[in-house]
Amino acid sequence: MRNKPSVLFVCVHNAGRSQMAAAYLTHLAGDRVEVRSAGSAPANTVNPAVVTALLEEGIDISAEAPKVLTTEAIRASDYVITMGCGDACEFFPGKTYLDWVLEDPAGQGVEHVRPIRDEIKQRIIGLISEIDAKAATT
Repeated sequence: MRNKPSVLFVCVHNAGRSQMAAAYLTHLAGDRVEVRSAGSAPANTVNPAVVTALLEEGIDISAEAPKVLTTEAIRASDYVITMGCGDACEFFPGKTYLDWVLEDPAGQGVEHVRPIRDEIKQRIIGLISEIDAKAATT
């Protein structure tokens, strides 16, 4: 493992769940973790309800854009966390793969996105604890 652990969040469109997860990890872990997000079939823009829901938490992702999932991004990450992308992610030995089953915020209003946002935040807090515990033993 490198000095700084790296996490890749993947969902189909990279417009909602993976963007929220990446934003929370960056916000809560700071520069202790390298954060990436991507989609197997990226949308043109980030979901506006997701942008609004994160702004309510003081996190501005309005400048973010969906990115395409690459083999290089997977290879460069210690953790690969999928959110509904199925088998679109290649498997590389030595990586920690997690699949977070989360409702898709696509086409939903901000009131429907908030509970998804809050669940992602709790999962990120748990992930940071796991990363910190693993780092303490290496």
